[in-house]
Amino acid sequence: MVQQSAARLDASFAALSDATRRGVLEQLGRREASITDLAERFQMTLTGMKKHVSVLEQAGLVVTEKVGRVRTCRLGVGGLEDEAAWIERYRRRWDLRFDALDEIVEELKQREAQNVGKE
Repeated sequence: MVQQSAARLDASFAALSDATRRGVLEQLGRREASITDLAERFQMTLTGMKKHVSVLEQAGLVVTEKVGRVRTCRLGVGGLEDEAAWIERYRRRWDLRFDALDEIVEELKQREAQNVGKE
């Protein structure tokens, strides 16, 4: 289970590492779109956009459906909930570390102020 979760996060973050794919997600957040529409919007070839959509689909971030000759894309069901939870865990850790650093800095400032007063 942990390996599957890690693999999913790896795939998601790899997919999100590309600006075009992040743009596709933003676009699909507004409304569904065909691969052709997305290719035109991002000024790329149909083959190039298919590759981007495939990466997003493999990561579970996008779902596609083919009706006739048109492949329509929409956001995946899970969204970025797992990724956001992972980021939040690390954000909390960093917040705790920064809070501890703030305390050390404040203590050093107080010591310095006391030493200046003694001179």
